[in-house]
Amino acid sequence: MNDSTGVASVDQIVVWCVAITAIIGLLAWVVRAVRRIARIVDDFAEDWNGSPPRRGVPARPGVMERLDRIEHELHPNSGSSLRDAVNRIEDSICTTTNDT
Repeated sequence: MNDSTGVASVDQIVVWCVAITAIIGLLAWVVRAVRRIARIVDDFAEDWNGSPPRRGVPARPGVMERLDRIEHELHPNSGSSLRDAVNRIEDSICTTTNDT
């Protein structure tokens, strides 16, 4: 099978067109992959840092602010933390167990 048209200039134009089309397709694929990665990184950064309030949408706190709220609940304070509630339940159970 002969893949040549017999005219060298036409063959050369066809080869160049195929090569350019392949390069453009490869570049489009790379750009698409980079945009997906950039979107993932942007979503992660927004989740990490939080977002300010917009009209009709409340502010979303970032990861560090949410961790501070959780950590606050793990240490005893004036009686309103989760740790204080667990301590009260434990004391109540120990008192009930010792009474019987």
